[in-house]
Amino acid sequence: MVLLEGQDILGPDVDVRQLRSRVGMVFQESTVFPMSIRGNITFGIRLHEHLSRRKVAERVEQSLTRAALWTEVKDQLSKPAGSLSGGQQQRLCIARALAMRPEVILLDEPTSALDPISTLKIENLIDELKKEVTIALVTHNLEQAARCADQVAFFYLGELIEIGPAAQIFTAPQQTRTQNYVTGQFG
Repeated sequence: MVLLEGQDILGPDVDVRQLRSRVGMVFQESTVFPMSIRGNITFGIRLHEHLSRRKVAERVEQSLTRAALWTEVKDQLSKPAGSLSGGQQQRLCIARALAMRPEVILLDEPTSALDPISTLKIENLIDELKKEVTIALVTHNLEQAARCADQVAFFYLGELIEIGPAAQIFTAPQQTRTQNYVTGQFG
């Protein structure tokens, strides 16, 4: 069961449309929409909000700025999103999620297919974003988890083994399987 403010997100009374505006999702592979850079950012806004053109333009700039992409694309907003590099596409997906001003952003291995420079940009972005929004990051990269996480949950074969502060999980885990994983004895 997954709870958001105490409510089961799969419960019968959940307004799925509202849930989608409260929780952003960024997948392992960049999933840009087959439209312009601007269109990718405004897609959700137009579905969920009624804003003036000026407010939409402001939201586009804010979202792309927060995703560390504005300076790279500000003069190319009409360009197809698919023409961006892999790292830029992933940051565009993050910007698209940010445009909805979510409470939670789920990141499913968002850097697994990226080069080190793009990975660093996204990790820096995570570090900034977690001050304002709840971030749930799935990663198999222990170093990335250590750099990005405040809390760590270790799962093995779908079972939650241990959860706790990152420092404790990486230096003094309570469970043997966690200890074995973080020390490289398996995994």
